[in-house]
Amino acid sequence: MTRSASDLTIVRTDLADPAHCDALFALLDEYASGPTGSGQRLDPRVRDQLPALLGARAHFVGWLAFAGGVPAGVINCFEGVSTFKARPLLNIHDIAVSPRFQRRGIGRALLQAADAEARARGCCKLTLEVLTGNAGAIAAYVQAGFEPYVLDPIMGQAVFLERPLP
Repeated sequence: MTRSASDLTIVRTDLADPAHCDALFALLDEYASGPTGSGQRLDPRVRDQLPALLGARAHFVGWLAFAGGVPAGVINCFEGVSTFKARPLLNIHDIAVSPRFQRRGIGRALLQAADAEARARGCCKLTLEVLTGNAGAIAAYVQAGFEPYVLDPIMGQAVFLERPLP
């Protein structure tokens, strides 16, 4: 999918394109080193390993946003399965807009690209995780139709946990 609006272009990530790989790494590195990331730059080995790793995953799909030809945003998604609905789902693993391009509708455009892909794949839902302190992102996601995951209000909403492995 390619979408243009004024100087904004949204393109599907092509991992065989070195310019896309450079944009992907630059945007993820900026995101990782910022306040909503780990606060640290990515290990330089990620630049060498990430494109092949993502390319080997049949269920990866992503898009890059360019504003005036400059990398401005990224969304990386992976198809999964809803076992309760016996249908695919699309999980948004990363979405980031460079701070210098925020508040221009780029995040919304990236979410729309993922939404269109999810619908084309017959997915039952889009999922994502967000830090509770990232009020701006939460507001944008709610505006885009996302809501906390709750099966039964008595049991509360889902919580994302991780267990790092060596």
